Amino acid sequence: MSGGVRDLRVRPIARDEVGRFNAELDAHHWLGHRLTGQVMRYVAVLDGQWVALVGFGSAALTCAARDRYVGWSREQQYARLRHVANNQRFCVLPEACLPNLASAVLARALRRVCADYLAVYGHRVVAVETFTDPSRHTGACYAAANFRQVGDTLGFSRSAGSYHEHGRRKRVWLYLLRPDAAQMLSATFPHPLLTRTEQVADLNTLALAGDGGLLGALEKLTDPRAKRGVRHRVAAILTMTAAAALAGCRSFLSVADFVADLPQDALARLGARRHPRTGRWVPPSEATIRRTVQKVDADEADALIGSWLMDQVKAGRVAAGREAGWVAIAVDGKTLKGSWAELNTSTGKVRLLSALVHGEGVIVGQRHIPVDTTEVTQILPLLDTLARTNPGDQGPADLSGVVLTADALHVHRGNIEELTERGGDYVLTVKGNQPTLREGIKGLFAGADGSFPPSPRQL
Repeated sequence: MSGGVRDLRVRPIARDEVGRFNAELDAHHWLGHRLTGQVMRYVAVLDGQWVALVGFGSAALTCAARDRYVGWSREQQYARLRHVANNQRFCVLPEACLPNLASAVLARALRRVCADYLAVYGHRVVAVETFTDPSRHTGACYAAANFRQVGDTLGFSRSAGSYHEHGRRKRVWLYLLRPDAAQMLSATFPHPLLTRTEQVADLNTLALAGDGGLLGALEKLTDPRAKRGVRHRVAAILTMTAAAALAGCRSFLSVADFVADLPQDALARLGARRHPRTGRWVPPSEATIRRTVQKVDADEADALIGSWLMDQVKAGRVAAGREAGWVAIAVDGKTLKGSWAELNTSTGKVRLLSALVHGEGVIVGQRHIPVDTTEVTQILPLLDTLARTNPGDQGPADLSGVVLTADALHVHRGNIEELTERGGDYVLTVKGNQPTLREGIKGLFAGADGSFPPSPRQL
């Protein structure tokens, strides 16, 4: 072979090549061609000739050395095992005699296996395991390809759901396709890259529980339910619902399914109820979630959540809109599509005034705009709700550090004066319907010769 390993190409085999792939493994690999689970077959080609075969399949159901290294619980293992592939076959064909060929084939196969599993099976793999028999080979090619030896097997094999001791201990090798793969597999909540739905955020990095968490903030929420028969705290139910929504759930049924699949440590962190006999954390049912969410005071919950989100921004936990001690907040009114106030079409659709911080666009508060008024009347009450340390407080709040941005509708003298008197600042758009104000602003930016800088349209 004239080409070196630089010309090596590793690709999935075509459908009409499966027979040849199996025949080559039967002839040259001591375990034959049988692969199990979610299978991917690759061939390494050099100068138009097959030089090596690689077969991946599903990971071993149980492997103590691997499980200790990853650090996941049994529940997490069962839920996330599909994100680990097993290199079940690797065979360098006898005709190939090139230095470093084995490690080069493995490196190229590992480079593409994650994307291939995503394309074929709809999920990513973030780690690859394999086992080597010390009586047959040392596993040097795996060490050269940066696999790490994490221990030995216990000398058992699994057949028809039962384990049988054969006494031949094998070495366990593991390759992490991402540096943080072990943390992803053992995280309390599913990592966004490991979910099948569109997940908005990584729940493992959000303050849902513990000090400063959403669970603690929602403990102040009034429970609308009768005390008799209540098993799950309203704060825990809403926090679990929020976590499910951030994970991409869009219905009460999908929220209930998400919560039911959470591991025990996640349920504990989210405030789930503990069963008095079994000691296990119990998630709420779909009916409990639906009834509770429909009964709570939406305005009270929105104020509490908005205040909590504002605290996250101020504490730097949310990378959005904070610069040199200031928080830039944009406000704008929106009409909710397909919604009608109290199902009475004569009053028109529901309108909300929303506040969001710049950068990531985190919505930190909303306020309903009554039918007989405009956004202008709601902007200061909305800012007060966001700025209050205790959402239950009343009266004007200190707006120091708040920079308001809004459209021309909010160029309102009374609101602006009160905003600045309370320590806030603003950046607003002025249109041609206020010619006196526009001329005054132009005068502030005139040069020594009376000329003005060019407008964006003139540049």
